[in-house]
Amino acid sequence: MNLSIVIPTLDAAATLPRTLAALGAEDDIIVVDGGSDDASVAIARKSGARLEAAPMGRGVQLQAGAEAARGDWLLFLHADTVLESGWREAVEIFCADPANRWRAAVFRFALDDESAQARRLERLVAWRVRWLGLPYGDQGLLISRAFYDRLGGFRPLTLMEDVDMARRIGARRLTVLPISARTSATRWRRDGWTRRSLRNLACLTLYFLGVPPHVIRRVYG
Repeated sequence: MNLSIVIPTLDAAATLPRTLAALGAEDDIIVVDGGSDDASVAIARKSGARLEAAPMGRGVQLQAGAEAARGDWLLFLHADTVLESGWREAVEIFCADPANRWRAAVFRFALDDESAQARRLERLVAWRVRWLGLPYGDQGLLISRAFYDRLGGFRPLTLMEDVDMARRIGARRLTVLPISARTSATRWRRDGWTRRSLRNLACLTLYFLGVPPHVIRRVYG
């Protein structure tokens, strides 16, 4: 398996070290920075990852990372998400199956918070992924280069680039790996569990109603 891991960053110094530490040094790791003012770039360089620069915006950064990637398989991962032990074995098993060349995989959603609110949110996300086929980027995305190119890759969207990609993949071509991707719960603790969840739902609803992502971003920041 020849794997490239793409991580977009923007002022991610608080979480990036843990994300990188969980990956090891076996793969082609690419950090695509969108203009950080903190130590993100220095952390990426110290880790041995390849560093790329791109205009701010996760869709643009993911697109740039894919263009720089050398692997036959691509793993897109957020800078505040830590893969649990065993992730590489699960990835290797998925990639070894020839049928999965035209499929994609994500990890189980988990939060680094012990509260009951976190467990409820994890169950809601699992339901959304199972029945709607709509994982978000904080679950990672594993996809062959061939399938990624066939789908047209990530689009340079300011928001909802992950949902846009998931819709093009389609629920029937999506596998959930038996490994958790544990994401920082900082946003929910800061904004409030209910408020943050309602904000995310509002963004998704507006997107499905056809509101352009850049307009949604202006409304919700």
